[in-house]
Amino acid sequence: MKKVITGIIALLIFGLNTTTAQRFAYVDTEYILDMLPEYRSAQKQLDNIAEIWQKEAEAKKAEIDKMQKDFQAEQILLTEELKKKKESEIKAKEADLKEFMNKKFGYEGDLFKKRQELVKPIQDKVFDACQKIAKQSALDFIFAKSAEMIMLYSNAKYDKSDEVLLELGVSVQKNKNSQPSNSGGGEK
Repeated sequence: MKKVITGIIALLIFGLNTTTAQRFAYVDTEYILDMLPEYRSAQKQLDNIAEIWQKEAEAKKAEIDKMQKDFQAEQILLTEELKKKKESEIKAKEADLKEFMNKKFGYEGDLFKKRQELVKPIQDKVFDACQKIAKQSALDFIFAKSAEMIMLYSNAKYDKSDEVLLELGVSVQKNKNSQPSNSGGGEK
């Protein structure tokens, strides 16, 4: 069934429209974002925040470790009631640490929200620039070359990353993927 659906989609994309070729390009979003000063600044802010929270978590963990070490040392001298009280204090601190880690670093935690706040507007600008380049160049598709998408081969002539950067106001001296032109044969 999956092969049938894939075949139908391929037929729709490539087979039905044989009179006009599909025009496509790709952009390297990591390269574009790394070239944007505001993205680097946002990333630095996020790293600083994460480092502060990580140190706070490490301090909480050190406190728990000390409590456990002290408990181990004096456990023989404690009554059952005091043992249970100390164990519950340690468990409460461990639960507090786990809650802290989830709140700060977990899915949709504070770091995730801060990343959305700082990075999403930059990503939106890149997206808008890609749309503008696509319209100007009469492209049907622009693919994002990133960690999620595997491109086994890509010809640098279809890379529109530098055009997107220029649209965003970042001057680019030379395309990162520049390759010497092949004057003999090849694509036309």
